[in-house]
Amino acid sequence: MKVRNSLRSLKKIPGAQIVRRRGKTYVINKKNPRFKARQG
Repeated sequence: MKVRNSLRSLKKIPGAQIVRRRGKTYVINKKNPRFKARQG
């Protein structure tokens, strides 16, 4: 699993979605599931 240190850099990757769950911000990617992140 690759984790980037900022969510802004993950937003540019195609297929990335920003999801808010229970006060945390997640980045999930269905096309390329390696790119995921969590913040908060």
